[in-house]
Amino acid sequence: MAYAPDNRAIYDADSHIMELPDFLKKYADPDVRDDIPEVNYSASLVTDEEVAVIMDQGGRHSQQHVDDQIALGDTLIAKSKEIQALGAFNRDDRSKAMDLLGFQKQLVFATHSVAFPFHPSSKTDSKLRYAATRAHNRHMADFCADDARLMGVGIVPLDTPELAIQELEFALESGMEAIWVPHRAPIGFAPGHVDLEPFWARLAEAGVPFVLHVGGSPLQALKSWSNNGRAAVRDWMGGGENVRTKDAAVLHQPVEAFLSMMLIDGLFERHRGLRGAAVELGAGWVPELLRRLDWVTRVYGRVDETLRFERKPSEQLTAQMGFTPFPVEDVGVLIEESSPDLYLFSSDYPHVEGGRDPIGKFEQSIGEMSESVKSQFYTENFLRLWPEARVHA
Repeated sequence: MAYAPDNRAIYDADSHIMELPDFLKKYADPDVRDDIPEVNYSASLVTDEEVAVIMDQGGRHSQQHVDDQIALGDTLIAKSKEIQALGAFNRDDRSKAMDLLGFQKQLVFATHSVAFPFHPSSKTDSKLRYAATRAHNRHMADFCADDARLMGVGIVPLDTPELAIQELEFALESGMEAIWVPHRAPIGFAPGHVDLEPFWARLAEAGVPFVLHVGGSPLQALKSWSNNGRAAVRDWMGGGENVRTKDAAVLHQPVEAFLSMMLIDGLFERHRGLRGAAVELGAGWVPELLRRLDWVTRVYGRVDETLRFERKPSEQLTAQMGFTPFPVEDVGVLIEESSPDLYLFSSDYPHVEGGRDPIGKFEQSIGEMSESVKSQFYTENFLRLWPEARVHA
Protein backbone atom coordinates (compact mmCIF):
# COMPACT_ATOMS: atom_id res chain seq x y z
CA MET A 1 0.00 0.00 0.00
CA ALA A 2 1.32 3.45 -0.94
CA TYR A 3 1.29 6.60 1.19
CA ALA A 4 -0.77 8.63 -1.32
CA PRO A 5 -4.44 7.59 -1.40
CA ASP A 6 -5.65 5.58 -4.37
CA ASN A 7 -8.57 7.92 -5.02
CA ARG A 8 -6.46 11.00 -5.74
CA ALA A 9 -3.74 11.70 -8.31
CA ILE A 10 -1.11 13.64 -6.38
CA TYR A 11 1.74 15.45 -8.12
CA ASP A 12 4.65 16.40 -5.88
CA ALA A 13 6.26 19.78 -6.57
CA ASP A 14 9.25 19.25 -4.30
CA SER A 15 11.59 16.36 -3.57
CA HIS A 16 15.34 16.00 -3.32
CA ILE A 17 18.37 13.86 -3.83
CA MET A 18 21.07 13.79 -1.17
CA GLU A 19 24.22 14.05 -3.24
CA LEU A 20 27.30 12.02 -2.41
CA PRO A 21 30.62 13.91 -2.23
CA ASP A 22 31.57 13.12 -5.85
CA PHE A 23 28.20 14.18 -7.29
CA LEU A 24 29.72 17.02 -9.35
CA LYS A 25 33.22 15.66 -9.88
CA LYS A 26 31.97 12.38 -11.30
CA TYR A 27 30.10 14.12 -14.14
CA ALA A 28 32.44 17.07 -14.74
CA ASP A 29 34.51 17.49 -17.88
CA PRO A 30 37.91 15.82 -17.41
CA ASP A 31 39.88 19.05 -17.83
CA VAL A 32 38.14 20.71 -14.83
CA ARG A 33 37.33 17.69 -12.69
CA ASP A 34 40.18 18.25 -10.24
CA ASP A 35 39.09 21.86 -9.72
CA ILE A 36 35.45 21.09 -8.93
CA PRO A 37 34.91 20.87 -5.15
CA GLU A 38 33.33 17.87 -3.47
CA VAL A 39 29.80 18.28 -2.14
CA ASN A 40 30.09 19.40 1.47
CA TYR A 41 27.76 18.14 4.21
CA SER A 42 29.27 20.20 7.02
CA ALA A 43 26.17 22.46 7.22
CA SER A 44 23.55 19.75 7.39
CA LEU A 45 22.01 17.07 9.59
CA VAL A 46 24.15 14.44 7.87
CA THR A 47 27.34 13.40 9.64
CA ASP A 48 30.72 12.74 8.04
CA GLU A 49 30.55 9.23 9.50
CA GLU A 50 27.29 8.47 7.67
CA VAL A 51 28.75 9.63 4.38
CA ALA A 52 31.98 7.68 4.95
CA VAL A 53 30.08 4.43 5.56
CA ILE A 54 28.10 4.87 2.35
CA MET A 55 31.20 5.67 0.31
CA ASP A 56 33.00 2.64 1.78
CA GLN A 57 30.10 0.53 0.51
CA GLY A 58 30.69 1.72 -3.04
CA GLY A 59 28.30 4.67 -2.83
CA ARG A 60 25.31 2.50 -1.90
CA HIS A 61 23.21 1.58 1.08
CA SER A 62 23.60 -2.01 2.22
CA GLN A 63 21.01 -4.44 0.88
CA GLN A 64 19.78 -4.97 4.43
CA HIS A 65 19.21 -1.24 4.83
CA VAL A 66 17.31 -1.09 1.53
CA ASP A 67 15.17 -4.08 2.54
CA ASP A 68 14.41 -2.47 5.91
CA GLN A 69 13.37 0.76 4.19
CA ILE A 70 11.08 -1.06 1.76
CA ALA A 71 9.50 -2.88 4.68
CA LEU A 72 8.31 0.49 6.01
CA GLY A 73 5.63 0.45 3.31
CA ASP A 74 3.28 3.43 3.44
CA THR A 75 5.11 4.82 6.51
CA LEU A 76 8.25 5.40 4.43
CA ILE A 77 7.74 9.15 4.24
CA ALA A 78 7.46 9.38 8.02
CA LYS A 79 10.58 7.38 8.83
CA SER A 80 12.93 7.50 5.84
CA LYS A 81 14.85 10.78 5.97
CA GLU A 82 17.95 12.56 4.72
CA ILE A 83 20.88 10.51 3.38
CA GLN A 84 19.59 7.29 4.96
CA ALA A 85 16.31 7.54 3.00
CA LEU A 86 15.37 5.04 0.34
CA GLY A 87 16.47 6.47 -2.99
CA ALA A 88 18.30 9.41 -1.47
CA PHE A 89 21.12 9.06 -4.01
CA ASN A 90 20.52 5.81 -5.90
CA ARG A 91 18.12 6.03 -8.84
CA ASP A 92 17.01 2.38 -8.71
CA ASP A 93 16.18 2.72 -5.03
CA ARG A 94 14.35 5.98 -5.77
CA SER A 95 11.98 4.11 -8.07
CA LYS A 96 11.23 1.72 -5.21
CA ALA A 97 10.56 4.74 -3.00
CA MET A 98 8.16 6.15 -5.58
CA ASP A 99 6.22 2.89 -5.53
CA LEU A 100 5.74 3.35 -1.78
CA LEU A 101 5.04 7.09 -1.91
CA GLY A 102 2.43 6.71 -4.63
CA PHE A 103 2.83 10.13 -6.24
CA GLN A 104 2.09 10.39 -9.96
CA LYS A 105 5.15 12.56 -10.66
CA GLN A 106 7.76 14.29 -8.54
CA LEU A 107 10.06 17.22 -9.21
CA VAL A 108 13.58 16.26 -8.13
CA PHE A 109 15.88 19.00 -6.82
CA ALA A 110 19.46 18.76 -5.65
CA THR A 111 20.28 19.64 -2.04
CA HIS A 112 23.90 20.67 -1.43
CA SER A 113 25.57 20.55 -4.84
CA VAL A 114 24.12 23.91 -5.97
CA ALA A 115 26.08 25.93 -3.41
CA PHE A 116 29.21 26.22 -5.57
CA PRO A 117 27.58 27.13 -8.91
CA PHE A 118 24.89 29.37 -7.35
CA HIS A 119 26.84 31.44 -4.83
CA PRO A 120 30.09 32.82 -6.19
CA SER A 121 32.82 34.33 -4.08
CA SER A 122 35.29 36.91 -5.31
CA LYS A 123 37.79 34.07 -5.85
CA THR A 124 35.47 31.85 -7.89
CA ASP A 125 36.10 31.57 -11.62
CA SER A 126 32.89 32.05 -13.60
CA LYS A 127 33.69 29.35 -16.16
CA LEU A 128 34.40 26.84 -13.39
CA ARG A 129 31.02 27.58 -11.80
CA TYR A 130 29.30 26.94 -15.12
CA ALA A 131 31.36 23.76 -15.52
CA ALA A 132 29.95 22.64 -12.17
CA THR A 133 26.51 23.58 -13.45
CA ARG A 134 27.04 21.34 -16.47
CA ALA A 135 28.16 18.48 -14.20
CA HIS A 136 25.06 18.90 -12.05
CA ASN A 137 22.73 18.82 -15.03
CA ARG A 138 24.39 15.73 -16.48
CA HIS A 139 24.08 13.90 -13.18
CA MET A 140 20.48 14.96 -12.62
CA ALA A 141 19.52 13.81 -16.11
CA ASP A 142 21.13 10.43 -15.44
CA PHE A 143 19.41 10.07 -12.06
CA CYS A 144 15.95 10.63 -13.58
CA ALA A 145 16.54 8.86 -16.89
CA ASP A 146 14.90 5.49 -16.22
CA ASP A 147 11.74 6.49 -14.34
CA ALA A 148 9.20 8.78 -16.00
CA ARG A 149 7.80 9.66 -12.59
CA LEU A 150 11.00 11.54 -11.74
CA MET A 151 11.11 15.04 -13.23
CA GLY A 152 14.67 16.33 -13.13
CA VAL A 153 15.29 19.96 -12.16
CA GLY A 154 18.28 21.50 -13.91
CA ILE A 155 20.15 24.52 -12.58
CA VAL A 156 21.33 27.66 -14.36
CA PRO A 157 23.05 30.62 -12.64
CA LEU A 158 22.14 33.92 -14.34
CA ASP A 159 25.29 35.89 -13.53
CA THR A 160 26.87 35.54 -17.00
CA PRO A 161 24.02 35.78 -19.52
CA GLU A 162 25.80 34.21 -22.49
CA LEU A 163 26.89 31.22 -20.40
CA ALA A 164 23.42 30.99 -18.82
CA ILE A 165 21.82 30.75 -22.26
CA GLN A 166 24.31 28.08 -23.34
CA GLU A 167 23.67 26.03 -20.21
CA LEU A 168 19.92 26.41 -20.60
CA GLU A 169 20.15 24.81 -24.03
CA PHE A 170 22.17 21.92 -22.63
CA ALA A 171 19.69 21.40 -19.79
CA LEU A 172 16.75 21.38 -22.19
CA GLU A 173 18.49 18.96 -24.53
CA SER A 174 19.21 16.74 -21.52
CA GLY A 175 15.52 16.47 -20.73
CA MET A 176 15.36 18.67 -17.67
CA GLU A 177 11.71 19.43 -16.91
CA ALA A 178 12.29 22.56 -14.84
CA ILE A 179 15.12 25.06 -14.56
CA TRP A 180 16.13 26.29 -11.12
CA VAL A 181 17.60 29.80 -11.11
CA PRO A 182 18.99 31.53 -8.02
CA HIS A 183 16.81 34.31 -6.62
CA ARG A 184 19.51 36.08 -4.67
CA ALA A 185 19.71 39.82 -5.12
CA PRO A 186 21.57 41.51 -6.47
CA ILE A 187 22.99 39.35 -9.24
CA GLY A 188 24.66 42.43 -10.71
CA PHE A 189 21.64 43.28 -12.85
CA ALA A 190 17.90 42.71 -12.84
CA PRO A 191 16.47 39.38 -14.00
CA GLY A 192 14.61 41.41 -16.62
CA HIS A 193 17.84 42.82 -18.10
CA VAL A 194 17.87 42.88 -21.89
CA ASP A 195 20.83 40.47 -21.98
CA LEU A 196 18.68 37.82 -20.27
CA GLU A 197 15.68 38.31 -22.54
CA PRO A 198 16.69 35.34 -24.76
CA PHE A 199 16.88 33.15 -21.65
CA TRP A 200 13.28 33.79 -20.62
CA ALA A 201 12.08 33.69 -24.23
CA ARG A 202 13.67 30.26 -24.71
CA LEU A 203 12.02 28.90 -21.56
CA ALA A 204 8.65 30.18 -22.74
CA GLU A 205 9.19 28.69 -26.19
CA ALA A 206 10.22 25.32 -24.74
CA GLY A 207 7.31 25.25 -22.30
CA VAL A 208 9.68 24.40 -19.45
CA PRO A 209 9.00 26.29 -16.20
CA PHE A 210 11.63 28.06 -14.16
CA VAL A 211 11.69 27.35 -10.43
CA LEU A 212 12.88 29.32 -7.43
CA HIS A 213 13.74 27.26 -4.35
CA VAL A 214 15.16 27.67 -0.89
CA GLY A 215 18.94 27.61 -1.29
CA GLY A 216 18.80 29.85 -4.33
CA SER A 217 19.55 32.77 -2.01
CA PRO A 218 21.60 32.67 1.20
CA LEU A 219 19.56 30.98 3.93
CA GLN A 220 20.63 33.20 6.78
CA ALA A 221 19.63 36.81 7.29
CA LEU A 222 22.43 39.35 7.44
CA LYS A 223 24.68 38.58 10.39
CA SER A 224 24.08 42.03 11.82
CA TRP A 225 20.40 41.18 12.40
CA SER A 226 21.42 38.30 14.65
CA ASN A 227 24.00 40.31 16.57
CA ASN A 228 21.91 41.26 19.58
CA GLY A 229 24.59 40.72 22.21
CA ARG A 230 23.04 37.44 23.31
CA ALA A 231 23.96 33.82 22.74
CA ALA A 232 23.32 32.40 19.28
CA VAL A 233 20.04 30.52 18.89
CA ARG A 234 19.60 27.06 17.39
CA ASP A 235 17.71 26.27 14.23
CA TRP A 236 14.36 24.52 14.53
CA MET A 237 15.98 21.08 14.27
CA GLY A 238 18.30 21.72 17.19
CA GLY A 239 21.46 22.61 15.29
CA GLY A 240 22.86 25.94 14.24
CA GLU A 241 23.55 25.57 10.56
CA ASN A 242 20.07 25.80 9.02
CA VAL A 243 17.21 28.30 9.12
CA ARG A 244 16.90 30.01 12.51
CA THR A 245 14.00 32.06 13.86
CA LYS A 246 15.01 35.37 12.31
CA ASP A 247 15.93 33.67 9.04
CA ALA A 248 12.47 32.07 8.80
CA ALA A 249 10.80 35.43 9.38
CA VAL A 250 12.39 36.96 6.29
CA LEU A 251 13.01 33.88 4.10
CA HIS A 252 10.38 35.04 1.62
CA GLN A 253 11.80 38.50 1.05
CA PRO A 254 14.44 37.71 -1.61
CA VAL A 255 12.05 35.59 -3.70
CA GLU A 256 9.30 38.18 -3.34
CA ALA A 257 11.72 40.85 -4.58
CA PHE A 258 12.92 38.66 -7.45
CA LEU A 259 9.42 37.94 -8.73
CA SER A 260 8.39 41.57 -8.28
CA MET A 261 11.31 42.70 -10.42
CA MET A 262 10.50 40.09 -13.07
CA LEU A 263 6.93 41.29 -13.26
CA ILE A 264 7.70 45.01 -13.20
CA ASP A 265 10.18 44.51 -16.03
CA GLY A 266 7.36 42.93 -18.04
CA LEU A 267 8.68 39.38 -18.38
CA PHE A 268 5.35 37.69 -17.69
CA GLU A 269 3.46 40.11 -19.92
CA ARG A 270 5.85 39.77 -22.87
CA HIS A 271 6.22 35.99 -22.55
CA ARG A 272 2.73 34.64 -22.00
CA GLY A 273 4.09 31.09 -22.25
CA LEU A 274 6.58 31.64 -19.41
CA ARG A 275 5.64 29.60 -16.35
CA GLY A 276 7.28 29.21 -12.99
CA ALA A 277 6.99 28.04 -9.39
CA ALA A 278 8.38 29.21 -6.05
CA VAL A 279 9.13 26.06 -4.06
CA GLU A 280 9.88 25.51 -0.36
CA LEU A 281 9.73 29.24 0.27
CA GLY A 282 6.32 29.29 1.89
CA ALA A 283 3.27 31.03 0.49
CA GLY A 284 1.85 33.17 3.27
CA TRP A 285 3.30 36.22 1.53
CA VAL A 286 1.61 35.55 -1.82
CA PRO A 287 -1.82 37.21 -1.32
CA GLU A 288 -0.20 40.45 -0.21
CA LEU A 289 2.30 40.28 -3.10
CA LEU A 290 -0.60 40.20 -5.56
CA ARG A 291 -2.37 43.11 -3.87
CA ARG A 292 0.82 45.17 -3.65
CA LEU A 293 1.85 44.68 -7.26
CA ASP A 294 -1.65 45.57 -8.44
CA TRP A 295 -1.67 48.92 -6.67
CA VAL A 296 2.00 49.68 -7.41
CA THR A 297 1.49 49.25 -11.14
CA ARG A 298 -1.82 51.11 -11.06
CA VAL A 299 -0.39 54.13 -9.22
CA TYR A 300 3.06 54.29 -10.77
CA GLY A 301 1.76 53.39 -14.21
CA ARG A 302 0.50 56.97 -14.41
CA VAL A 303 4.08 58.12 -14.93
CA ASP A 304 5.90 54.88 -15.82
CA GLU A 305 4.78 53.76 -19.27
CA THR A 306 6.51 50.38 -18.88
CA LEU A 307 3.87 49.41 -16.29
CA ARG A 308 0.86 49.76 -18.58
CA PHE A 309 0.08 46.07 -18.88
CA GLU A 310 -2.92 44.47 -20.55
CA ARG A 311 -3.36 42.24 -17.48
CA LYS A 312 -3.08 43.16 -13.82
CA PRO A 313 -0.05 41.68 -12.03
CA SER A 314 -2.33 39.44 -9.96
CA GLU A 315 -3.77 38.03 -13.18
CA GLN A 316 -0.33 37.46 -14.68
CA LEU A 317 1.02 35.61 -11.64
CA THR A 318 -2.15 33.58 -11.11
CA ALA A 319 -2.01 32.40 -14.72
CA GLN A 320 1.74 31.75 -14.88
CA MET A 321 3.04 30.91 -11.39
CA GLY A 322 2.57 28.35 -8.63
CA PHE A 323 3.64 28.39 -4.97
CA THR A 324 4.19 25.60 -2.44
CA PRO A 325 2.98 26.45 1.07
CA PHE A 326 4.76 25.09 4.10
CA PRO A 327 2.76 22.31 5.79
CA VAL A 328 2.36 24.56 8.85
CA GLU A 329 0.64 27.30 6.83
CA ASP A 330 -3.14 27.52 6.57
CA VAL A 331 -3.65 26.89 2.87
CA GLY A 332 -7.40 27.38 3.21
CA VAL A 333 -6.89 30.96 4.35
CA LEU A 334 -4.42 31.61 1.53
CA ILE A 335 -6.92 30.32 -1.03
CA GLU A 336 -9.69 32.50 0.42
CA GLU A 337 -7.43 35.57 0.29
CA SER A 338 -6.23 35.00 -3.26
CA SER A 339 -7.11 32.12 -5.60
CA PRO A 340 -7.26 28.31 -5.52
CA ASP A 341 -5.24 28.36 -8.77
CA LEU A 342 -2.01 29.38 -7.06
CA TYR A 343 -0.94 26.64 -4.66
CA LEU A 344 0.83 23.29 -5.11
CA PHE A 345 1.29 20.21 -2.97
CA SER A 346 4.85 19.27 -2.02
CA SER A 347 6.37 16.53 0.13
CA ASP A 348 10.04 17.62 0.36
CA TYR A 349 11.01 13.92 0.49
CA PRO A 350 13.41 12.93 1.99
CA HIS A 351 14.12 16.14 3.90
CA VAL A 352 12.95 16.30 7.49
CA GLU A 353 11.44 19.75 6.87
CA GLY A 354 8.65 18.12 4.86
CA GLY A 355 7.36 16.42 7.97
CA ARG A 356 6.11 12.90 8.55
CA ASP A 357 2.69 13.31 6.98
CA PRO A 358 2.48 16.29 4.58
CA ILE A 359 -0.89 15.19 3.15
CA GLY A 360 -2.32 14.99 6.64
CA LYS A 361 -0.96 18.43 7.50
CA PHE A 362 -2.45 20.05 4.42
CA GLU A 363 -5.75 18.27 4.95
CA GLN A 364 -6.06 20.06 8.28
CA SER A 365 -6.59 23.33 6.41
CA ILE A 366 -8.25 22.25 3.15
CA GLY A 367 -9.96 19.02 4.15
CA GLU A 368 -13.37 20.68 4.44
CA MET A 369 -13.05 22.61 1.19
CA SER A 370 -14.70 21.54 -2.05
CA GLU A 371 -13.43 18.62 -4.08
CA SER A 372 -12.65 21.06 -6.89
CA VAL A 373 -10.34 23.11 -4.66
CA LYS A 374 -8.55 20.01 -3.38
CA SER A 375 -8.12 18.71 -6.91
CA GLN A 376 -6.48 21.97 -7.89
CA PHE A 377 -4.07 21.82 -4.95
CA TYR A 378 -3.01 18.21 -5.36
CA THR A 379 -3.25 17.85 -9.13
CA GLU A 380 -4.49 20.48 -11.54
CA ASN A 381 -2.30 23.45 -10.58
CA PHE A 382 0.78 21.30 -11.11
CA LEU A 383 -0.53 20.20 -14.50
CA ARG A 384 -1.24 23.79 -15.49
CA LEU A 385 2.50 24.44 -15.16
CA TRP A 386 3.62 21.01 -16.43
CA PRO A 387 0.82 19.87 -18.75
CA GLU A 388 2.97 17.15 -20.30
CA ALA A 389 3.25 15.48 -16.88
CA ARG A 390 -0.36 14.28 -16.80
CA VAL A 391 -0.57 10.54 -16.22
CA HIS A 392 -3.48 9.03 -18.14
CA ALA A 393 -5.24 6.10 -16.55
